[in-house]
Amino acid sequence: MARRLQRSSCGHRGEGLTATGATAPGQLLHSASPYAYIPSKKARGSVCDYCLSRKEPLLRCSQCKMARYCNATCQKLAWADHKRECKCLRSIYPNIPTDMARLVARIIFKLLTGSPCSSEELYSVSDLQSNIKEMSEEMKGGLGQLTAMLQFYMKEEVHDASQLPPGLNLLHLFGQVTCNCFTISNGEMQEVGVGLYPSMSLLNHSCDPNSVIVFEGKQLQLHAVRQIQADEELTVSYIDVMATSQERRRQLEKQYCFTCDCNRCETADKDADMLAGEEHSWKEIKESIAKVEELQLAENWEQIVDMCQAFIDKNRDILPDTNLYLVKMFDATMDACIHLARWEDALRNGVRTLHPYRLDQNIRPD
Repeated sequence: MARRLQRSSCGHRGEGLTATGATAPGQLLHSASPYAYIPSKKARGSVCDYCLSRKEPLLRCSQCKMARYCNATCQKLAWADHKRECKCLRSIYPNIPTDMARLVARIIFKLLTGSPCSSEELYSVSDLQSNIKEMSEEMKGGLGQLTAMLQFYMKEEVHDASQLPPGLNLLHLFGQVTCNCFTISNGEMQEVGVGLYPSMSLLNHSCDPNSVIVFEGKQLQLHAVRQIQADEELTVSYIDVMATSQERRRQLEKQYCFTCDCNRCETADKDADMLAGEEHSWKEIKESIAKVEELQLAENWEQIVDMCQAFIDKNRDILPDTNLYLVKMFDATMDACIHLARWEDALRNGVRTLHPYRLDQNIRPD
């Protein structure tokens, strides 16, 4: 397939990616394999470590007792990436490394092989920005703790700094990965993994993007969401756009160290729709979100459905579906219903999110 994007200079935004030709909505712009990836903590044990598919039962690695695979074929295909980390996982069992520590370790093992990767076609791992200088002291401290954890985790394979790739700074690498990794989601939009796709890190952010990233297993696919002209910059949203301009800017500054100056943030044009309805009602839902997230971590799906549905029913004639906190209730209910295989309930809640997201992205149904 002819390349439909290219590396370009994008003014004050620095480097980015632009379209090489006119692109229709829905068209595939690019497909990329990961440089390195892992199943995320949320999906660990329920998805295959190689293809990230959900399947029961999964085969367990007999050595580290942590990696899971669909079958012997997936296990064999995964061995090149798993071989060195297997010894590390085994050495700290039953403790488990954080997702970021495990991913960075895989990146280091890949760097040590020196083997080329197609995902570095336009941008290499060494090119990635770390934003260390712009980070808060709190965030730097967190990365420092991760660095210490990584060294403990890798001690069976990397005994000291002399065995690392020449010139590698672990704190800098953690900054690079933190600012450039992608959350891998499945077809139900559930998080299943975390991966690094260096060339796709050139994509700049917009709160009104013209492109979207979806995944087929571990394969990243970039699709146009509206008509794109030749040489137009390709943009995606780094965060959930269903948030107020103030909240989006706060999240982007904290995680990616820049202030968004897109038209949506400058004009706050959708904020009124997102906060529509009686304030005391949506504030009550907003205050409950932390509890919902706690239940999600505990995988208490039944309680999530009961809690969110109670808020939805209570505010049936009080809050419109465009209210962002009500949308979060729909999303959480849909996700829980998918885990419970309650497909009709999941679909009903999913459908109610369509209008708010269309409104948010200026998309109108045909």
